[in-house]
This record gives sequence, C-alpha cells and structure tokens, in this order.
Amino acid sequence: MSPSLLAMLPLLLTLILALWLRLTLIALGVGIISGALIISHFDVMQTGGYLAEIGLKQFYSQGAWQWWHLNVLLAMLLLGSMTQLLARGGAVGQFGDWLYHRVRTERQARLGIVFLGWLVFIDGIFSCLAVGHVCQPLSQRYGIRNEQLAYLVDSNASPLCALLPFSSWGPYVMALLAGISFLPISPLLAFIEVAALNFYAISTLGLSLLVAWFGLGFRPLKMDKNPPQMQELSAATVTEADTRGNPWLLAVPMLTLLGASVGLTLWSGAQQVAAWDLAEWLAKADIGASMRNACLLATLVTLAMLSFSGRRMLELFGDLSHGVRMITFAIAILLCTWMIGAVIQDLGVATLLASWAKLYLSAQLLVAGMFLLCALMAFATGSSWGTFAIMIPIGGEIAHTMDVSLLLPVLGAVMAGSVFGDHCSPISDTSVLSATSSGCLPHDHVVTQLPFALMAACSALIGFQLVNLGVALPLVWLAVVGCGLGLFALMARFYSPWPKLSSQT
Repeated sequence: MSPSLLAMLPLLLTLILALWLRLTLIALGVGIISGALIISHFDVMQTGGYLAEIGLKQFYSQGAWQWWHLNVLLAMLLLGSMTQLLARGGAVGQFGDWLYHRVRTERQARLGIVFLGWLVFIDGIFSCLAVGHVCQPLSQRYGIRNEQLAYLVDSNASPLCALLPFSSWGPYVMALLAGISFLPISPLLAFIEVAALNFYAISTLGLSLLVAWFGLGFRPLKMDKNPPQMQELSAATVTEADTRGNPWLLAVPMLTLLGASVGLTLWSGAQQVAAWDLAEWLAKADIGASMRNACLLATLVTLAMLSFSGRRMLELFGDLSHGVRMITFAIAILLCTWMIGAVIQDLGVATLLASWAKLYLSAQLLVAGMFLLCALMAFATGSSWGTFAIMIPIGGEIAHTMDVSLLLPVLGAVMAGSVFGDHCSPISDTSVLSATSSGCLPHDHVVTQLPFALMAACSALIGFQLVNLGVALPLVWLAVVGCGLGLFALMARFYSPWPKLSSQT
C-alpha cells in the first residue's frame, strides 16, 4: 500500500465504522488507534506513548494550558448541569405551561428554535451547546423529534457564523485573508464579499427556515423510542414538579446566558484594545473564557432562582450531579474528536488533499472544484477551521496564478465547501455537540441532516460553476435559489424519512 493510501486508512475506517456501526465512540477509537499505529510504524510501545502525548496535548502543550479546550469542556459541564437544574426543578414545565397559550403549534416551536440559534451568533460550538440543551425539553413538549431539533440547531450555528464578521469566525478568517499579500481590498471588505458568495451557508439557513415551517423529512415524535444509552440525554422533561406557569424561572437564566455571552465577549476584547472598534474587540476577545463565564453565571442564577422558589439545597446538588453524569458521554466523544483531529493532522491528510488540488484542478472548473475539494477535506478532518487555515492561502495562490478575477469567488468556495464538509462530518465537533445536546445519537443526526445538506450543496455547486463561467451574480443567485426550491419541492413530493434509525427499536 502506498504511503498516501496508508495515511488515509484511519480516516476511512473511522467514517465507515461511524456510519455502519452507528457507534461514534467506537469508530473514533478505532481511527485514533489505527492512526497512532501508522505514525509509530506499528511499534506498540511507541503507539502508547504517542496516544498519551496527543491526549495530554488537548489540555497542556508547549508549556501552556490549552484554555480553549478546557473552557469548552467546562462550558459543557455547566450547561449540562444547568439544563438538569431547569428540567428537574420544574422551570421547563412552568415555562411550557406559560408558553402553551402563546406558542400553539409545533411549527411555531420549530421557528422559535431557529430564531434562538440566530440570537446565539457569537460562536458555532456555543450555539450548538446552548440552543440544543435549552430547547430539548421544550421541543419534546411540542412533539419535535430530537433529530429534527439537532438539524435546526446545527444548521443555524456554523453556517451563520461563517457569514458574520462579528462572530468568533470573523476575526479568524480575516486574519487568514490578511496573510494574502495580493488581496485587492481590506480583509474586512474581503470577508463581506466572500460571505456574499457563500452559497452553501446562505442556502442552508434558508432551507432550515423551510424545514421549520413545513416540518419536512422527520417522522412524528410518537414513533420514536429512545435506546437505553440515550435515555439520560432524553430525560430532560421527566420531572415537572411545579407547573404554575411562571416563565421567569427559565427565561431569566436564558437571558443571562445570552446577554452574558455577548457582553463578556465584547468586554474581553475591549480590555485589549484602546479604541472603540467592534471588529478589533471581537478579534482580541477570549471567546472560550467568555463562554465559560457566561455559563457559570447563568448556572449560578439558576441555582439562586430555584432556591428562592422553594427547591431544597440537597435536591439542587442532586440535579447538578445528574447533569454532570448526563454530559459525560458527549464529553468523551468530543475528546476523541479532538484526538483524531491531531492524528489526521500528523498523518498529513489535509496537506495531501491540498497537493492534489494543485495538480488536477483546471481553470474551467476551478471554483466548483475548490468547493468540492474543501468539502472533502472538512468532511475528512471534521474541521472547517483547519480547512480554512490550509486552503485559504492555497486557494488564493491557485486563483492568483490561474485567473486573478476568480480570487474572491475561489475564497468563497473555500469557505462554503469547508462549512459543508464540516456540517456533514460525523467526526465534526459541532455535529457531535448539536446531536448530543439535542438528545440524539450523532449517527442519527448525520444521516437525517444529510439530505438537506446535499440540497444546499447542489445549489451551491451550480452557483459556483456559473460564477466560474462569468454569469452575472443576480442570475447566479436566481439559479441557486431556484435549484434549492426545486429540490425542496421534489423532497416534499417523493422523500420519506429514513425508515430505521439507531434511536428506534
């Protein structure tokens, strides 16, 4: 076997096992161990040392604590505990009773999930954590299937962040754009123009609204039976001890969470910048610490409100411990996701795919080809940001060499393809977090989301090829929207939901 194919083997094993066995944790473990064996030349002792090294690097590397990873894990623990406090303390039930007279239909509840995702725009991971955890009990009350909730959460997280220069994605991408010496405009203007060409992200947001309105593609909740391994994640509405219809027990912690996430993010950036510049504040902000502190503040507010409402301290500590136990499965998957990302990086998979782009992409298919290549890379690595880091400089260089007029469209294709691949990947952290925080298995989320992601991707592919051919942008958008609506209409006519998922018995 050639070195190139051998480097791809752990990735292929992980993806095949994840989709075949429907056990994400086992698939990730096989991929990590097989990749470690290849890197260590099948020496068992070296493999063990390598695994210990990459495991430690997730928390401590090069003499410094990896605060982004630590803060995400702490935020997950706090959100899991907060969710159980709200559910077992009766806050969710009371909010549901209050909302019953205002949100009367499943459609209104679905649209509410979408709009909440738009409000939590600061970071994709934070959006998946917050919206999924908070909306899971409420969505079950209104008959929304967990897989549908996961789709709505995931489709309004990363795709939205990819379009907003004031999200955590904006400063990162603008820093990469600033490294392109021949960029004809400023990084901020380039980001805005590239976002306007991100056909996939915009199509995904539009399709999620259509799915929320029509409820297409998901069987009714009454047909679902949760397996034993997911009962902990789906039990958020078991206890509704006191349902007097008080919305504030849930609304105040949620508003605290949203307000603190935005406020603390801006504050952390403002501490580093003397001028009143929102873009600079976001560029310098510590998103991880702000996310952790917002979750901590919201959890403390939840504890205080439930304590004043009459719930005993012993019960509150029991709810906290239950939340920690509930979230451990998601944390284990996320840790394995990070570790396999390190293995894939050390194997040089992304670099290998990028080198193929230079060899085989032609000028006539450059933009559409770049979209497909970045989709493959992001799907394979489970990381849109990693694909950005590799392919924004490479894509810019290729476009500058072949046809400089295609520079911004190529960068738009890089962004769109990266989001698409990450959106579909079973080893993506946002895929895993949106699934587990919504109460379903990652496999079920991936396979039920895939038809909608492919619709948006087909529309985007047509759009990028038309741009490559020099078609005017308004006509391109007309074709993109027409293709998306046409595929959605075909799905409404002929598509039936997946007949068998691992969350069904």
